[in-house]
Amino acid sequence: MMSTRRALVAGWLLAVCLCGSLSVAGARAAGDTLPSRLTDEEFWRVVQGFSERAGTFPSDNLLSNERRLQLVIPDLTRNVKPEGVYLGVGPEQNFTYMVALRPRMAFIFDIRRGNMALHLIYKALFELSADRAEFVSRLFCRKRPRGLTTTSSVAEIFGALSRVETSEEQYVANVRAVVNHLTRKHGFALSADDLLRLQHDYRAFYLYGPAIQYSSSRNTGRRASEPTYGDLMAATDSNGQLRAFLANDESFAYLKRLESDNMVVPLVGNFVGPKAIRAVGDYLKQRGATVSVFYVSNVEQYLRQDGTWPRFCANVAALPLDDTSAFIRSVRDRTPDSPFDLISELGLMASEVKDCGSN
Repeated sequence: MMSTRRALVAGWLLAVCLCGSLSVAGARAAGDTLPSRLTDEEFWRVVQGFSERAGTFPSDNLLSNERRLQLVIPDLTRNVKPEGVYLGVGPEQNFTYMVALRPRMAFIFDIRRGNMALHLIYKALFELSADRAEFVSRLFCRKRPRGLTTTSSVAEIFGALSRVETSEEQYVANVRAVVNHLTRKHGFALSADDLLRLQHDYRAFYLYGPAIQYSSSRNTGRRASEPTYGDLMAATDSNGQLRAFLANDESFAYLKRLESDNMVVPLVGNFVGPKAIRAVGDYLKQRGATVSVFYVSNVEQYLRQDGTWPRFCANVAALPLDDTSAFIRSVRDRTPDSPFDLISELGLMASEVKDCGSN
């Protein structure tokens, strides 16, 4: 399996070299007018205006099940230009890729409106929390353990928190704080349905704590094949380096600033839909900005099964790309007789979609 991965990475690097784009100098294009922050009104107008009608998916998908998602990060950081725009799908794994690549803005697409609610929870928690220990305590509705500081390791934070009891009262207080922050401080007009989705998502983190898994909300038992939240935060890249977004306080501070500036925008959008991806493409083109990465997880698997992948390809072709813009994909481990496991692979966006057209 590793030889296959090395071959894929080598091909990707060769393509980048042939395009002469390894240098990160001048990453911000001339005429780039992407704002450094959005007002609350601008943020909510983009969320509402770019989103599509919600669809369904068989899982709540509150947590990644991609245990090895960090392995490609060294290759990404060597070859993707900094200060671009990040696109992604799904929950928290986007933050781990974002702290590695440091984009100036991010858009998170998902067919489920619940994912938008989940990212609004994260937005509130980043803004309300002074450091990682407070953030994790708020996320799992537990009182902050004593002795944790900004230099505490992920293992220390999650180990201490796992020994703290929680209560329904703590959960209710945390939900109230999040809702008040979003609706009163920011003035976001959340619907009754959005508030119900937010409570549903947040309650799962309260109930299962740091041991929450991808399938927890559907299966109250533990699945050995799925990582917990703590497992994902303790995972490393291919060089053995901790890369999770809670690995250190510097990464947390970067995300806190990005969220506080309203530059992480969650959208309800189908990859093959007519609106969300196209609207983001138009927005970025008007401001001279470029997409650096599109994390697509394993969504393409479903699109190919349904015969709709060409529509997704055409949507991506309409985005502003350069020669280093990269797909991050999650694909099933092809090792013979291996259990189900997802690994990450890279692809060059511009070359893969060049024949798709923009219509």
